[in-house]
Amino acid sequence: MLRTRLGAMLVSTGILSRMLALQIYSEKGFEITPEQYLVLSLIVDYGGELYQRQISEITFKDRSNVTRIINILESKGLVKRVKDTNKRMIYKIAVTAKGIETREKIKPTAMEIKALTTKGIADKDIEFTLEILEKMQLNMWDKVALHT
Repeated sequence: MLRTRLGAMLVSTGILSRMLALQIYSEKGFEITPEQYLVLSLIVDYGGELYQRQISEITFKDRSNVTRIINILESKGLVKRVKDTNKRMIYKIAVTAKGIETREKIKPTAMEIKALTTKGIADKDIEFTLEILEKMQLNMWDKVALHT
């Protein structure tokens, strides 16, 4: 019974998390969605530049979804495509000054959402949960064909 409920709990927790974040971002009037913020943050955290393929791999999103997010972020002036000097026709996605500013504006809210979702849960329990989720990912990793 527990193993049957696990998948449903993981899915419903993810959905509730996205719904809560969307609601809070909307209430605060942020110009980007939580999904767009995730991509923007990844680029900043990885030194300010990433290839689209890397973003896809890190987020487990398909390339077309990542392209859509990057196009939106680029249209808002938060990232730009920069030609890779070593490879023709390949671009890195680089954060702009406005992108860094936007990330810093939203980051406290993202941290508040994390605090809200983990309220009343001890750090040791969060660490244990992360260890279990990592083991589950490892169990599936080589069995899933990632088409990025």
